[in-house]
Amino acid sequence: MFCCLRAVRRLCLEKILLQCILQSRTLSGADAINALRPFYFAVHPDFFGQHPKEREVNENSLKRLNGYLENLQKPGFRSFKPTQLTFYVREREPNSSNVQESFSASGFRAVSFTLHTRDLLSTVLDILNSCSLSTEHIQSLNVNSQTHKEAKSAVNRPIKWDKTYYSFTGFKDPEEELEQAQRVETTLISWLDDNEASAVKKLKKSLPLRKELERLKFELSHQLELSDIRWQRSWGIAHRCSQLHSLGRLVQQRPEVLKNVKGRTVVFTDRSGMSAAGHIMLGTMDVHHHWTKIFERLPNYYKLQKRLLFLEDRISQLLGGIQVIYIEELQPLLTLEEYYETLDSFYNKLSDSRLPFHPRSLRGLQMILESDRYAPSLHEFGHFTIPTVCDPATLQWFIFAKAQEARENLKRKEECE
Repeated sequence: MFCCLRAVRRLCLEKILLQCILQSRTLSGADAINALRPFYFAVHPDFFGQHPKEREVNENSLKRLNGYLENLQKPGFRSFKPTQLTFYVREREPNSSNVQESFSASGFRAVSFTLHTRDLLSTVLDILNSCSLSTEHIQSLNVNSQTHKEAKSAVNRPIKWDKTYYSFTGFKDPEEELEQAQRVETTLISWLDDNEASAVKKLKKSLPLRKELERLKFELSHQLELSDIRWQRSWGIAHRCSQLHSLGRLVQQRPEVLKNVKGRTVVFTDRSGMSAAGHIMLGTMDVHHHWTKIFERLPNYYKLQKRLLFLEDRISQLLGGIQVIYIEELQPLLTLEEYYETLDSFYNKLSDSRLPFHPRSLRGLQMILESDRYAPSLHEFGHFTIPTVCDPATLQWFIFAKAQEARENLKRKEECE
């Protein structure tokens, strides 16, 4: 009987000891996310914006991985199925690994591995090792859960990113910058001297691509008889060349749809259509099918543009001859339809109010309409900025009070030009 009791006691002690060992090696959900930071920085879809295939693969694999990690944290969950995942990994230096991997056409390393572990720690280690990422930082993690008081006291601490964040994103580490600033005070002249050689080297390297961009722009402008080709954002030279090549292919495939672009300006931007300034907008994320539709609709856009100019004249007549203008550099990018709706709404409000402006009393003055303002103002260039929701009585008083100042500002602007 006593022998049986000793055996039972030994088994209980062994079970308790095993539980303690496993508990000491268990990661919390927050610790797992912290430990996987280098992995997230290497595979996050946001860093694959120009590579849709790799982005989609990483998005799908991340969804499945997150589901696997969530199941590991569910109490009493025991049904685990091996999960095979594939990721495209961004890296600065080639790493050797025993994991099955290949390289995509864009140069990213494709890594495939299967998860079959039953705890967070083992899973995290498998992921990092499979992607040839360091696991040294896991040793510094506080694996055991901290008390609520300690967690609460850490809420207001400053964010300190892992070094891998700066490695993969290309952002500068503020700690390293601070150390450099403390070592030597950099002036503009010294900074230019330090970076002159690098700038010259990069400029020489980019010259062939810059010449290619200018050639494509000139040829397309001449072939289509365009007034200009522009870009709304500061995209890289390679990105701009790619957009011009896409437009060139459309010209070869569907030349008949571009017969109405003569004298117009083409702007590569975030969406397709016609801008309030009358420019043809081509969305960089759209395919040729969307661009073709825009070119086919140009006759309708030109008709709407004439109606818009007529509406501007009607508003001008109601406001004593003040000219309604659209300043592309100062106003948000609006489509022709959006700007027409803005003018139409403002015109209806003025028509109902019947403001007593003397005809042509404000001739020579200018105004722009904006929908995101609530009070009228006078710009230093001499034009009025009028909110579309402005009360007619307030509008009348403001224009009368600032008319002389507006003329003086316009005169100074003309002298400076």
